[in-house]
Amino acid sequence: MSIVLMLGSGPDVLRCRDWPRAPFDTVVAINNAWQVRPDWDALVYPEDFPPERRPQALAPGQRAITAADFVPAQNAYGGFVYAGGTMAFTASYWALHALRPRVIAYIGCDMVYPKGPQTHFYGKGTADPLRRDKTLRSLEAKSARLMAMAAQQGCALVNLGTGASRLVFPHATPADLAALPGPARPDRAAFAAAIRAEARAGYMVPSGRYWEEEDRFDTAVIDRIDAAWLSVAGQKATAA
Repeated sequence: MSIVLMLGSGPDVLRCRDWPRAPFDTVVAINNAWQVRPDWDALVYPEDFPPERRPQALAPGQRAITAADFVPAQNAYGGFVYAGGTMAFTASYWALHALRPRVIAYIGCDMVYPKGPQTHFYGKGTADPLRRDKTLRSLEAKSARLMAMAAQQGCALVNLGTGASRLVFPHATPADLAALPGPARPDRAAFAAAIRAEARAGYMVPSGRYWEEEDRFDTAVIDRIDAAWLSVAGQKATAA
C-alpha cells in the first residue's frame, strides 16, 4: 500500500517544493497546486476550474481527475453533504477510493485563511470554506469523518504542515512516514451511530451537485451529524 502526498494551495505548501520524491509513491495536486512541483501524478479540479489555470499539457504518467472520477468516488463514501463540499475533502475521498493508500500526508490543505495579500501560495485567492455552504459548517467534523473513513480501510491521515489547521489529523514529518503505524480503528459503536444519523437524514445527492438541492438540507440535522463524527474522533463540537 502506498503513501500519497496531497498538495493544497495554502502558503505552507511551498515547503515541499524541494522535498525528495521518496517516501511518496503518488503526488496528488488540488486545483492550482500542480504548479508547486513538477512530479505530480494526479490533478483534481472541479468543473468550474478555469481552463487557463490548468496545465497546458500532461507529462507521461500524469492524469486529470474531474467530476466524472471524483463524484462516484465520493458517493461511495456517503456523498458530498456528509463528506464536505470542498476540494480538499473531495480529492481525499477520490484517493481513498482509487489508490487505496496506506498513508495520505497533507501539506497546504489547512483551510486557514489569514487576512492580507497572501492567502494562497500564489497570492490572493478565493477560499472555498469561507463561502456560504451548508456542507462546510464544521471543517473539523468533516476532517474527523474523513479520518474515520480512512481508518476503516487501514489508511492513516497526517498533516505535514506546521501552522494552524482546521484538520484534526496528527502532525508528522516526511521522515516519519515510512515507519508510520497503521491508524487506530474508530470506536465501532460511535462510527455506526454516525452512519445511522446520515442514513436517517437522506441527504445523498448522486449527481454531486448538492447546491442545487440545498434548500432541503436542515442545518440542525447537519450539525448533529457533524457532532457525531467529532465524537468518533474524540473531539467536542463547536459552534458553526
